[in-house]
Amino acid sequence: MRNERLFGILYTLLSEDSVTAKELADRFEVSTRTIYRDIDLLSSFQIPVYASKGKNGGIHLLDNFKFDKSLLSKEEQDQILFALQSMKKLGVYEESDMELSEKMQRIFQNKGKEWIHIDFTDWKNSSEQDTFFHFIKQAVLEERKIEFDYYNLHGEKSKRIVEPLQICFKHKAWYVQAYEEEKSDYRFFKVTRIKNLKVLNETFIRDMPRETIVKEPQELNIIYLELEITKEMAYRVYDEFENDEITVTKEGNFRIKTAYPEGEWVYGFLLSFGEYLRVISPTEVIEKIKEKLTNSMTQYL
Repeated sequence: MRNERLFGILYTLLSEDSVTAKELADRFEVSTRTIYRDIDLLSSFQIPVYASKGKNGGIHLLDNFKFDKSLLSKEEQDQILFALQSMKKLGVYEESDMELSEKMQRIFQNKGKEWIHIDFTDWKNSSEQDTFFHFIKQAVLEERKIEFDYYNLHGEKSKRIVEPLQICFKHKAWYVQAYEEEKSDYRFFKVTRIKNLKVLNETFIRDMPRETIVKEPQELNIIYLELEITKEMAYRVYDEFENDEITVTKEGNFRIKTAYPEGEWVYGFLLSFGEYLRVISPTEVIEKIKEKLTNSMTQYL
């Protein structure tokens, strides 16, 4: 209890220019004599706290005092503040985190430089995503199961009850890493396919194993593609195929070898390039693209 009060007094002195012993005594519900003993103890820790008399007197800290001199280096302080700032950029920041960040800035007397900007949100209103992260964070920290409707790669809907362990950003998308008791396995659930999320009262005890291959909630059928994309789409090639094998033809076009989990979204992705993309292989994907283009044409005849 005393340690908490000492920290509270120190935080108060960092936040306010001056405060009286009576004000501190009322705030911490102790006597003024106890406050003076606490001040003497803080002084013994080489914290420059002093009291002045008179009309504007009170208890103060030296103006140039920084808490990090007593506990943390400048580099350690910057790392802590940057970690808190990063939580905000990731879209998982809450009011309690904001208060903690402000407190640490006051304690360190350092606002911290935002030397990198991270933003995974889209350009539209992200309030729905913020709400989702709030509930998932609550479920993970309180070790409570969640229930939701899930749409797989083929658009099939199913009800899921899982034990959420982490939120993960992988290959340009957010996922929930969880254990599904019905399947006796660890799975990835893509956030955009989760609907009607509920945090249940049922709790669980489980940690994420250090070495686990976490899968999508169905066996993935990987298709290997060879594509040719014209030079007009260079910006998309470098944006969306940065980790794939890319060669440039003498005409300046791009030959790309890549692989994706099979699903309707793959064909939609390929068709989004329009006349600027040609599938070289495999044959079954070429035929599927032709079929979809033919069906699309019937919408305009």
